[in-house]
Amino acid sequence: MGRSRRNKPLLKQVEITDVAAEGKGLCRIEDRVVFVQKVVPGDIVDVQVNKKRKSYYEGYPVHFHKYSEIRTEPICEHFGTCGGCKWQALPYEHQLKYKEREVLSNLQRIGKIELPESMPIKGSDKTAFYRNKLEFTFSNNRWLSFEELNSGEEIAQRNGVGFHIPGMFDKVIDVNKCHLQSDPSNQIRLEIKKYAFENNLTFFDLKKQEGFLRTLIIRTSSTGEIMVILTLFHEDKENREKLLNHIKDTFPQITSLLYVINSKANDTITDQNIELFSGRDHIFEEMEGLQFKIGPKSFYQTNSEQAYELYKVTREFADIKSNDIVYDLYTGTGTIANFVARQAKKVIGVEYVPEAIEDAIENSKLNNITNTSFYAGDMKDVLNYDFLTKNGHPDVMIVDPPRAGMHADVVQTILNSAPDKIVYVSCNSATQARDINLLDIRYRVTKIQPVDMFPHTHHVENVVLLERR
Repeated sequence: MGRSRRNKPLLKQVEITDVAAEGKGLCRIEDRVVFVQKVVPGDIVDVQVNKKRKSYYEGYPVHFHKYSEIRTEPICEHFGTCGGCKWQALPYEHQLKYKEREVLSNLQRIGKIELPESMPIKGSDKTAFYRNKLEFTFSNNRWLSFEELNSGEEIAQRNGVGFHIPGMFDKVIDVNKCHLQSDPSNQIRLEIKKYAFENNLTFFDLKKQEGFLRTLIIRTSSTGEIMVILTLFHEDKENREKLLNHIKDTFPQITSLLYVINSKANDTITDQNIELFSGRDHIFEEMEGLQFKIGPKSFYQTNSEQAYELYKVTREFADIKSNDIVYDLYTGTGTIANFVARQAKKVIGVEYVPEAIEDAIENSKLNNITNTSFYAGDMKDVLNYDFLTKNGHPDVMIVDPPRAGMHADVVQTILNSAPDKIVYVSCNSATQARDINLLDIRYRVTKIQPVDMFPHTHHVENVVLLERR
């Protein structure tokens, strides 16, 4: 063990032996755990520690003595700098193994309950170009590579459009080709950048809060429709119209072309007016003949094909009978509620965001589904005695909360409403395990099915069936 700047150790020739939380590599030095980024099991590296804690270190590799035999060549030229797809160097079958293990470890370690045998994780058929939505940021202060900084040449172009560098809010990597979203996503982004360069349009300066081009959102659907949302920092009618007309003419396949003038400090557009420039203000996604209307502010699972697999597992676990009343908590835009409505007597969807409920109601109308009802409000307040009396006792309850899981009051509300079965869909098995532990007093876990939605990342969804004791 050597010493480096500010008394942070340099660990020499350590072998990475495992994968830990958030996809980091793991090794052990003198009874201390070390978490290392950008490595895979089997790598032998020198590690520069940049965070010291009593029981663990965190660090990054500064020299590879030997590459792991399982290491694979990343497909993306931006790998290692861009914050996405951090597991590209790890073969997909190994990614699935570690994801499955993490789910079961969390359920056992945090849940502390008796568990059935888990079903093998459902992998994604597509490991590239699987996302239906990406957001890119324009910056006049793009990330400069080590080679550029040390070339000795003057940097002629500091503008770029791409993704924020992890841990650096004001630095954006200029993306040449992203392997997350299918064509024409890359072409649209590159064409807008080319046009901006040729016409001297200014890119946003986050620190000074000035510039013209701010963000670009591209949404695609399995039906082949495309939505483009261009965010500008201030209005410039002449340049805005010229740019939007250029996009429209160059990419006639764009179904929905919208723009936003956002002059506030942050990039979120959920509180902004979104203006239609051409086409319609929505696109459609389709699943088993059902259509889902997606507006610029609508939530929809970002991997459409795996979302279908996830919802099929959810429906299978729910095993809904024709006379069942189903409650769908955290219903969002009602995708799951509408997906299972054919099997049920009726489905009651509850969601905190009122705009999402409007989408859910519209999606039911769009598909001529008449046995759904949707309510906006806080779960613990909505699911009271009067609500249950009015809508009927839930035979099946489906819950799909955000990463933070369910508030303890909501768990208690579910216990009070006493459904026969609970299907818990989660994007965070740690908080799912915590909630299941609270439900264990009246419900036992009978089925577990991990589903991978995000290849090359450590994220994984998990579906659990709980049945009343």
